[in-house]
Amino acid sequence: MIFTAYRVTTLVDVVKKDKKKSHVPPGNSFQGALMVMFLVAGIFGFFYFSMTEFDNYNLPIASEHAVVTENLFWITMAVTVFVFIVTQIFLFGFGWVYRYKEDKKAHYYPHNNKLEMIWTIVPAVVLAWLIISGLKQWNLVTGPAPENSEVIEVMGYQYAWAFRYPGKDGELGKSDFRKIDAINSMGIDLADQKGHDDFMPTQLVLPKGKPVHLKIRGRDVIHSVYNPHFRMQMNAVPGMPTRFWFTPTVSTAEMREKTGNPDFNYELVCNKICGKSHYGMKGIITVLEQDEYDAWYKENQENSFLKLNPDYISQVPEDLKEAAKIAAGIENIDNEQKVTSASSSSK
Repeated sequence: MIFTAYRVTTLVDVVKKDKKKSHVPPGNSFQGALMVMFLVAGIFGFFYFSMTEFDNYNLPIASEHAVVTENLFWITMAVTVFVFIVTQIFLFGFGWVYRYKEDKKAHYYPHNNKLEMIWTIVPAVVLAWLIISGLKQWNLVTGPAPENSEVIEVMGYQYAWAFRYPGKDGELGKSDFRKIDAINSMGIDLADQKGHDDFMPTQLVLPKGKPVHLKIRGRDVIHSVYNPHFRMQMNAVPGMPTRFWFTPTVSTAEMREKTGNPDFNYELVCNKICGKSHYGMKGIITVLEQDEYDAWYKENQENSFLKLNPDYISQVPEDLKEAAKIAAGIENIDNEQKVTSASSSSK
């Protein structure tokens, strides 16, 4: 009601065209001063928190390509911060310099070709350079991986991660979304012989110093394979396989020593809002020295998906079942069971 009354009074003054009475609020200059104070406080706060919180948002680099990515990030940040501060100075500065004064008249300034050429060409050149530089790096990490890469499949689904490694043959088998169920979360197609020895650990384990090629899939909605230490991010899109390759350079043990945190673990997180339990979609990434990784790999490849779930042998074509048992290690289980049964009978 008070505001309405104020507005009515102002409008009445305008209708009466009372030239002696100013239609500018009495706090005009004060508000202009507040804008300048806000500008100074904003710039100070921006730099203060950027510097004091630097270690919290700029995590240590743990991959080869991250060095280039980091350089591009800070170049982009320098350009955008410079432009942001300049434009804010003009924005708030104009509010103060050109605030209303009764003895001041506005200058009609409709056009300036030189000025428009400058603020069109300069940003275009700078942005083109930034985009082309970023695109080159993006094409590198999403393009063909080196031949000696460790190939791993990552599947994102509400609300967890699944991982699949090739077995002794070094090749991942095919997958089929129609094969997905509560146990076969990756939809391994057991009609493909290459998938008979694939194994699925509960966490993502990577070798230090060796290229890692992630084949990424999504099962239900869009997720995102993200880890800030590796400067790695790639969407997991249902029906559209994606990929990302990188080379880890810092093992988990080294990062624990570097950060002074004995409980440190690299995390694989989804940074897309993929549903009500998005916040809990985390996976552990462990980076091992090459010899440690080789030992881990050798131990885990003995536990193939087919060996841990022998009932799925029924999905293997009849002419491939014997070979599948050998590849998956099921034949060894059968032999051990026969030996145990024979020993029991003799007793």
